[in-house]
Amino acid sequence: MLTPDIAIIPEHVAIIMDGNGRWANKRGLARTMGHSKGVEAVKEAVRTAGDIGIKYLTLFAFSSENWSRPEAEVSDLLGLLRRFIRRDLAELHRENVRIRVIGEREKLRGDILPLLLEAEETTRNNTGLTLVIAFNYGSRDEIARAVSRITQKVKAGLIEPGAISSEMIDAHLDTAGIPDPDLIIRTSGEERLSNFLLWQAAYAEFVFMPDYWPDFDRALFIEALKIYASRDRRFGGLSARPAAVVG
Repeated sequence: MLTPDIAIIPEHVAIIMDGNGRWANKRGLARTMGHSKGVEAVKEAVRTAGDIGIKYLTLFAFSSENWSRPEAEVSDLLGLLRRFIRRDLAELHRENVRIRVIGEREKLRGDILPLLLEAEETTRNNTGLTLVIAFNYGSRDEIARAVSRITQKVKAGLIEPGAISSEMIDAHLDTAGIPDPDLIIRTSGEERLSNFLLWQAAYAEFVFMPDYWPDFDRALFIEALKIYASRDRRFGGLSARPAAVVG
């Protein structure tokens, strides 16, 4: 493990990988080139997280809203996902990475769902970094599906309405068993969550970086982690840090 000079290493980092298209446009390239370069940044982020000792890395790979993009771009994005899994799954497995996939699965067609399931099953018993891939994911949809499952259990008499709690909702989300993110990073200068981990982000720290995702390398990742380490996380309570002495 190669730990840089960072005071606090977050257990769970989530990243909104934004700016592939703008990266390409800025260089006069097709948007597909930005997505291809973005895959290289994904590999670098996974390596860095594993080296530093982060236990969970969640990547917003494809949102439920992304289907509205031009058909050619959607096809390209799906092709990149296919190639990433087919080419890199064996290496991730050797590196002891466990893959989890979150997002709505029932409407996925073709070979995408079998590939995602294969990635999960192949790496199920790995004990290193857990790489969470948010695919066909939207947080509002995730919460609605969780509520629907709980409602069905109430109707079946398995749960009393008064027993519903935040912990129970947690257990019915796609992220059940995964700790909430400590840090959420978004690249490209945008400063919003875009329907990503709305429930889980209740006490996350946010770092918004101006750099486009294809340029997100180890140095920028470490920079974001250092910003996180400088924050005073109070979780609604008082600061645990000693107060400054005013002379």
